[in-house]
Amino acid sequence: MRQHIKRIAEPFLSFFQQEAGSGILLLLCAVLAIFLANSPWADDYEHLLHTPLAVGFGSWSLELGLLHWINDGLMAVFFFVIGLEIKREFLYGELRTRSSMLLPVGAAMGGMILPAIFYLALNYGQETMAGWGIPMATDIAFALGIMTLAARQAPLGLVIFLTALAIVDDLGAIVVIALCYSGEVSAPALLIGILFLLLALGMNRLRSSFLPGYLLCGALAWLSFFHAGIHPTIAGVLLGFAIPAEAEPEHSLLHRLEHALEPWSAYGIMPVFALANAGVPVSFSQFDFSSPIFLGILAGLCLGKPLGIAGVVWLLHRSAGVSVPGNAASGQLAATGMLGGIGFTMSIFIASLAFPDPEWLAIAKWSILAASVLSGLAGAMVFQWISYRTTQSE
Repeated sequence: MRQHIKRIAEPFLSFFQQEAGSGILLLLCAVLAIFLANSPWADDYEHLLHTPLAVGFGSWSLELGLLHWINDGLMAVFFFVIGLEIKREFLYGELRTRSSMLLPVGAAMGGMILPAIFYLALNYGQETMAGWGIPMATDIAFALGIMTLAARQAPLGLVIFLTALAIVDDLGAIVVIALCYSGEVSAPALLIGILFLLLALGMNRLRSSFLPGYLLCGALAWLSFFHAGIHPTIAGVLLGFAIPAEAEPEHSLLHRLEHALEPWSAYGIMPVFALANAGVPVSFSQFDFSSPIFLGILAGLCLGKPLGIAGVVWLLHRSAGVSVPGNAASGQLAATGMLGGIGFTMSIFIASLAFPDPEWLAIAKWSILAASVLSGLAGAMVFQWISYRTTQSE
């Protein structure tokens, strides 16, 4: 029995350690990006990000700027890992039964819908309404990193709840990107991409573990989605769903790939994304704090997220008798909801899709950084205050 529990818990513990540790590196890269964007090397930094790079041979090549290769190419690998994580959670983890799904799925939905409503309310009737998806996302690396540092006494059930919630949150963000932040769709190219993904699913049905075949299907689906007008990172997620899993998790291709790619995603791809996307010039004298983009993102992440997450948990607990994760106190639950307001990686990614205008994108990035910092500090302070009160009462 103990060995069975260990096998079930091992993927979560590994995932938690990877994500929590990468939060610190992610923060350092974001600070470095801001420094570079406001230093004498700002022009060099910007020039590097827009350096064209071609992949392929002759007429069979694709040329994009470095920033686009990071956001469309490297992030496809990041989304592929997310796809693996989501599938693992539904098969073996906290989302494997309907009862265990109820709380994190419900809380994630509340934590996505309410921030979007806050943003839309403050941007109603304006072109900036396109950014409604920005405050819906939670950055799992930063959230778990702060919980590790500031909430060492938090119940393990609460940590697992936040992890499962953030994974469902990622799935919701992926659906939003696919349905709402894609350009004009080319049906033939989209159909070709879907056929390659169906081929990968067919390999799964045949119980094939031939990795090069899956990777080739994924690469061709990525290229097809790119030409179809669908954001190509979606191909990464869908390929993750197609990777086969076995009854014994540790023996499956899914387990091996997730174990191999998680460190690269956590300590490589996400920091590189932060380094490329978090660099915005500091100009508080020109920054409009009454901007509806700023107010919408701030309200969505700092208010909508904790109210949506903690509110749904409270409603399910009172109306359906669902147990609070880890029997956490109300203050700990509220602090967890605040950490859910750390948007960063996925929020910046959605902002880059929502706002092609550089000025609006810069405002959105600063708003995300400000709201994420405030949410992280608020959550950490509440956890620390609860820990102090507990120590004093003992």
